[in-house]
Amino acid sequence: MVRVGVIGLGVMGSTHLDAYSRVPDAEVIAIADRDPARLRGETKSEGNIEGQAEGGFDFSNAKQYAEGTDLIHDPDVDMVDICLATPLHAQFAIEALEAGKHVLIEKPFARTSDEAKRILDVAAKSKGKAMCAMCMRFWPGWDWLKDAVDSGRYGKVLSVVFRRVGEHPGGPFYSNGELSGGAILDLHIHDADFVQHLFGVPNKVSSYGYKKNTDHIDHVTTIYHYPDGPHVVAEGGWVMTKGFEFAMTYCVNFDKATAVFDISKDNPLTLYEAGKDPVTVELKPGMGYTPQLAYFIDCIQSDRAPKRVTLKDAAQSILLIEAEVRSVETDQPQPVQRVE
Repeated sequence: MVRVGVIGLGVMGSTHLDAYSRVPDAEVIAIADRDPARLRGETKSEGNIEGQAEGGFDFSNAKQYAEGTDLIHDPDVDMVDICLATPLHAQFAIEALEAGKHVLIEKPFARTSDEAKRILDVAAKSKGKAMCAMCMRFWPGWDWLKDAVDSGRYGKVLSVVFRRVGEHPGGPFYSNGELSGGAILDLHIHDADFVQHLFGVPNKVSSYGYKKNTDHIDHVTTIYHYPDGPHVVAEGGWVMTKGFEFAMTYCVNFDKATAVFDISKDNPLTLYEAGKDPVTVELKPGMGYTPQLAYFIDCIQSDRAPKRVTLKDAAQSILLIEAEVRSVETDQPQPVQRVE
């Protein structure tokens, strides 16, 4: 049994608390948040996808800390799950790694690539294992896409379009671009990371975007350049008018098929193959949060480094977003730096 402490009880912290109840080999024994009402489970955060932060965790069974540092140094805690605001990720991840804990870091991995590198350097010397919670790599329908691309069963990928847009989440953190990084970092990073998960790091990006709710980029459309294809585009943002239903979609065109995912549908994934009727692909129930936590817990228990999401992957996703930001600001294609 891996004894877990969760720091930060906002939307993602609450979502992780719910997910751990479905991971047999994990037990949340400690929680930390500076908001006493959150620690007592009296406030409930709302996510942008139905099923997030449902509030099924029994707060009375866990040790409660106002400070994350105190949780990190609790000798009974084996693993620290960091769900704090993005600018705090590096500070607490480094402290937990230096304390010898296993560490899960919610996305984005860090606020900047410099902070990401600091985490990498400390993690390389730590006895604890670490992973970034890039949940789309575990999401039903998205894991199917990864397998379809890698197997080549539908032929070569010709083009891909990802779209992830919704209304602004509100609140002081998401309204402060310097803290959140704007939608390009906080939201769009899901698709930017999945692009590199499928096809590797692109040579360069051409990005177009604008600001609306913060002084950072709140809406972006990016073309990812690969010398031998495919044509890859991703759109992301939180600029839609209030009441707009959150959209999370992809359309992938293979040589021999087209796959379309739309989270708004009861059966979100449809496959169109030449000469056949369209079919609904049966997916595993739920979202990506439980399988990602179960995967990391298994890595800890099996004493193996996570490979499905490496820390290098997570750091590379920050460099990819920074290239997109530069492209928007310069109105020119920008090369993507590589993690050294």
